[in-house]
Amino acid sequence: MSEENPIDPDKITETPHNLPYAHHVGSALVKPDDKGKLKSRALSAMEKQTGDQLGIIKEQIELLAEQAKKIQKRVEISERIYQAEIKLDTFIGHHYYLYEREEGANLLSMIAPEHWGRNGCPYVAFIAEVKLLSDHTWDVIRLDGEL
Repeated sequence: MSEENPIDPDKITETPHNLPYAHHVGSALVKPDDKGKLKSRALSAMEKQTGDQLGIIKEQIELLAEQAKKIQKRVEISERIYQAEIKLDTFIGHHYYLYEREEGANLLSMIAPEHWGRNGCPYVAFIAEVKLLSDHTWDVIRLDGEL
């Protein structure tokens, strides 16, 4: 009498190390990946990374906008200077002060608003302190209200 193997040959393997699950009690624990948890972690990491990058870009945009405002103000002040009454020789690297007269005309002076003495500034408004650059453009050092 021949003994038959009670184990179905379709349920055994010659290479148990290739099975996607443990094949005996002493085998290492094999747990299927929690795909939802993996996706959630990946999504969180992606949101953090893109959020950080967007924050950096936002800071750069704000810096560029601030630089654009300063350039626009510099153009505006330069136009007022070139339309102003200038009764003095201007020198590169020197500071000058732009004032507005009562009739609305502008005047370039060498006297700072805080140096007018007891009687105060004889003009309607101080507009800006400027410095003449070597290319004969004007750098705005301070504006009215920044005293």
